[in-house]
Amino acid sequence: MAPDAGHRPIKRVLIANRGEIAVRIIRACRELGIESVAAYSDADAAAVHTLAADHRVRIGPAPPTESYLRVEAIVAAATETGAQAIHPGYGFLSERAELAEACQAAGIVFVGPTPQTLSALGDKLAARAAAARAGVPIVPGTMQPAAIGSAEEREEVVRQAERIGWPVLVKAAAGGGGRGMRRVDAAADLAGALSSAAREAAAAFGNGQVYLERFVERGRHVEVQLLGDEHGSIVALGDRDCSIQRRHQKLVEEAPAPGLTPDRRTELHALAVTVAATVGLRNAATAEFLLTPDGEFWFLEVNARLQVEHGVTELLTDIDLVHEQLRIAAGEPLSDRVLAAAAAAARPTRHAFEVRLSAEDPATDFAPAPGRIGRWRAPAGPGVRVDSGVGEGSEVSPDYDPLLAKLMVLAADRPAALARLGRALGEFEIGGVQTTLPFHRWLLHQPAFASGEDLSTDLVARLWDPASLVSRAALRAAELAAKADAERPPPSAVAGTRPPAGDDAASAWWAAGISVATERQP
Repeated sequence: MAPDAGHRPIKRVLIANRGEIAVRIIRACRELGIESVAAYSDADAAAVHTLAADHRVRIGPAPPTESYLRVEAIVAAATETGAQAIHPGYGFLSERAELAEACQAAGIVFVGPTPQTLSALGDKLAARAAAARAGVPIVPGTMQPAAIGSAEEREEVVRQAERIGWPVLVKAAAGGGGRGMRRVDAAADLAGALSSAAREAAAAFGNGQVYLERFVERGRHVEVQLLGDEHGSIVALGDRDCSIQRRHQKLVEEAPAPGLTPDRRTELHALAVTVAATVGLRNAATAEFLLTPDGEFWFLEVNARLQVEHGVTELLTDIDLVHEQLRIAAGEPLSDRVLAAAAAAARPTRHAFEVRLSAEDPATDFAPAPGRIGRWRAPAGPGVRVDSGVGEGSEVSPDYDPLLAKLMVLAADRPAALARLGRALGEFEIGGVQTTLPFHRWLLHQPAFASGEDLSTDLVARLWDPASLVSRAALRAAELAAKADAERPPPSAVAGTRPPAGDDAASAWWAAGISVATERQP
């Protein structure tokens, strides 16, 4: 960044995060002439992001509670390395007002909203109240934490649920990512769901408060990318559909959200800006909405940080959101390019997809599958972008989120983008750990997803049947193994060790694992 740019020149940024988002921020800093500092735990001493940064500083042992979640360690690391700013990425401390406050006290720029905004939006109940005051429709639910200490309090919560209407969602008041969230279909199950959700929320976020919200069958998750500066400007840079989820965690995102007219987009963007304005948003945030089957937009929450899926908006708008975050943090107003992109956001002319590739086993309810990556061959070519923080030999630690990479594509329209995504998924090779690649390859062939006309947050729960898919793969393999003259696959067909020479049955099974798209270990 030029020395005369902004009111608070930033020459060195400490990145209080890890993995692909840390690499993403390092690259943005380098493009702006800003030095980067990787704050790393012992588990990440040789990680891609640690080695990619200009400087690095240890902040503690592997467990996040002893490293990436320690506010005092993060601020001390920034002071020690001479960083003028801290970028929190997403997750970890990114939405904690405590970190923003500690930065203020230490004279360090926090690349994100003010502590006051984070306090107002970090609590979902406070955000719901702010939206309601601004006249933005909210999902029906409670406006106070659910009290579950006594029998009388539990009975009152049941009455509240009955007024909302079954099924209901128990949701954590703090945090996100599906933690502290439970669907409840009947009164008999509510007390247990409240207790387990509260325990999970307390462990994940340090806040065990939960509340109730209506569960909308066949609803869609649609969100709006926001940017705001300290001079009072707030704009919407477009919308994304994030309905493809499992356990309330996103698997696929696309921009723009399918099926919305320019008028509906304008309406949605205006609702998002209205909510952001009530809390004086500065920097990047995302307003999340539920789109009901009747076509109504209901406000869910605001994530006052950079989203995992920010890249699809970048592809669509040609705006680098991390660049803009750093410029806003330096005191600059929103640029003319940002304002022009916002003015055109209701009439997008291209389409982008992102799939999250994680070390998880889709056949066992997406259970984490840590280990060491053996083979890593990422796709390339026109309209393909891969954001990752791993490579061959990288260790996928059980201490952290198993996200390996984000595969993104851009094309002229949705069908072309789907075709490009299919080509890129076919080129991607990851060995050594189980990944979600088989799921994504399967998803592209599902009419409900491919058409874009039947998207909903429960699509995966309705359609994904791993037992059936794996059984079909095994049956196909058995058929091939029964053929005495089964041909061996060519050496280039698969990464890894070939079966011993002369073992025709093993060779047939091995070949089947490559030829069947739903095989569990790509």
